[in-house]
Amino acid sequence: MKNLVILGAGTAGTMAVNHLRRALPAREWAITVVDAEPDHLYQPGLIFLPFGKYEERQIVRPKKTFIPAGADFRIAPIDRIDPSAHAVHLSDGTTLPYDLLIIATGVKPAPEETPGMMTGVLWRKSIFDFYTLPGARALRDALARFEKGRVVIHVTEMPIKCPVAPLEFSFLANEFFTARGIRDKVTLSYVTPLDGAFTKPVASKHLGSLFADRNIEVVANFGTESINNDTKELVGYDGRRVPFDLLVTVPANLGDPLIQRSGMGDEMNLVPVDAHTLAARDYPGVFVVGDAGTFPTSKAGSVAHFQMETLVANVVHATKGEPLEPSFDGHANCFVESGDGKALLLDFNYDIEPLPGRFPSALVGPMTLLDESSINHWGKLAFRHIYWDLLMRGRAIPGIPSRMVPRTPPVAD
Repeated sequence: MKNLVILGAGTAGTMAVNHLRRALPAREWAITVVDAEPDHLYQPGLIFLPFGKYEERQIVRPKKTFIPAGADFRIAPIDRIDPSAHAVHLSDGTTLPYDLLIIATGVKPAPEETPGMMTGVLWRKSIFDFYTLPGARALRDALARFEKGRVVIHVTEMPIKCPVAPLEFSFLANEFFTARGIRDKVTLSYVTPLDGAFTKPVASKHLGSLFADRNIEVVANFGTESINNDTKELVGYDGRRVPFDLLVTVPANLGDPLIQRSGMGDEMNLVPVDAHTLAARDYPGVFVVGDAGTFPTSKAGSVAHFQMETLVANVVHATKGEPLEPSFDGHANCFVESGDGKALLLDFNYDIEPLPGRFPSALVGPMTLLDESSINHWGKLAFRHIYWDLLMRGRAIPGIPSRMVPRTPPVAD
């Protein structure tokens, strides 16, 4: 009996075990999934929780309910990987040998990396995160109390999980304060290290116009040196300062510390990968999926979903000693909730920018690309059910291929 070990039972790891348990003969391959946490968090729901649009029970479920029969699920902290010995060492002293290893340990917010973020007196009093359940919960309470002043939505550095989430928070904050009748008493500012609203120029232009329409200030190219808790200011490396009454921050995102302990990552604890085969560059028999690798695309759940076709094919190839397929194209798509019952949809890959049009069918849609629509909003809300019932169980979404369908750029007038 050979051993496949999957580290992480988040979005990517859970999809991987469901796909691979069906793809590998159970009489030949034992599959073990290891994760330190028992509960699965639907991370896109965190954007809605601070505004009272979702309840916690809608976005948290036990991880074990998504592990298929025939796979062993262990809830245990992981100490390190020893790739030379093909072994994973758990913190309780258990050693798991592997013939093939899949790393799906993701990235995590690291507020301790920025001086004054969580080490000062303002953490979760005037400075809040929303990429964690405790942070989103505390922010919900703070927003309910907030009556006037400057709200700053802040991205510390890239890359981050779900790079559109802080944009969505800005738009939903505009809707929230408008509905409460106090928008004229609230200044909204979006502070980013990028030179625009998003990493892709075409999308950045479209999203920038939405900020202008909603009277949300954009402070671009801002490299955060520290946060001054005494003066309630973001301090930039270039000397600029951005004052706030309420700071909603996206901390630096780092890979799991076990990657550092294993000596397998870069300075951000991300595992260097072949971006098309999903194989770890320096470690035979190791694949990386989801946010844990150096893939030059968005760290988003859709990317993990689109990786699965390549992962299954290449794991099967690896079991037979065959060459790997360089078939993953970096496909990502993201709903961007823009408020007032509307959303945009972005669809792109390593080489193709987000373009206008319709999705998934170029002729009939029904969803619109790079354009606000109510159908996109309902698609965003429906995705929670698709996530729990299809994606987490390794099932396909009908009509949406893993590889991006090329679209013709619009002709300029």
